[in-house]
Amino acid sequence: MADRYIEPDTPELRARWGNFAWTEVNAAKAKEIIARYPEGRQRSAVMPLLDLAQRQVGAQENTQGWLPIPVMEYVAAQLDMPIIRVVEVATFYTMYNIAPIGRFHVQVCGTTPCMLRGSDDLIDACKARGMKKGATTADGIWSFTEVECMGNCASAPMVQINDDNYEDLTPDRLDAVLEALLRGETPKAGTQDPARHTVEPVGEPTSLVAMRTENHDYRSEW
Repeated sequence: MADRYIEPDTPELRARWGNFAWTEVNAAKAKEIIARYPEGRQRSAVMPLLDLAQRQVGAQENTQGWLPIPVMEYVAAQLDMPIIRVVEVATFYTMYNIAPIGRFHVQVCGTTPCMLRGSDDLIDACKARGMKKGATTADGIWSFTEVECMGNCASAPMVQINDDNYEDLTPDRLDAVLEALLRGETPKAGTQDPARHTVEPVGEPTSLVAMRTENHDYRSEW
């Protein structure tokens, strides 16, 4: 996994993000999120509020979004938390970007199941497009990270791009996904193997066979 660093808190950063505030829609969402927690436990909302803030930044920059220090301070103030506690959360969980990010964040799983199924070839396909680990391409389109297991071992190798997982990949299938994104399309998430619907065996199911054509309810048969 690439090293993580917080974008330095510079005057330029303050000028850009020092006046961050929720949009009207997100202010309502933030209020709803905080209300989920018992009185005195509002600080537990820090994770969903950081995600909301990251998405608002992303909407403004047409990227996946990230968390400048002034934005984290805004969340800290709303929850009456020391800023260091918010920074601790943001730096611990890799779902939060703590430095500027590209329009599409390509996260390639390099853990053993994906490696054995060809993740090295996916990494080479990303490099062929100018991507480098832990960096954003000069055009601001792609950010590239090699990550640990994301739980799609049965359909390895897989890549997460922003909020979607793409599985059963080959270099050609990954290129097709990336090209679709460049065209402004939304590629089908999940398996990219035309012989699979999800993670069932290629061909036909060998168990739960009534599920071949519909979502059969087995409960009355148990």
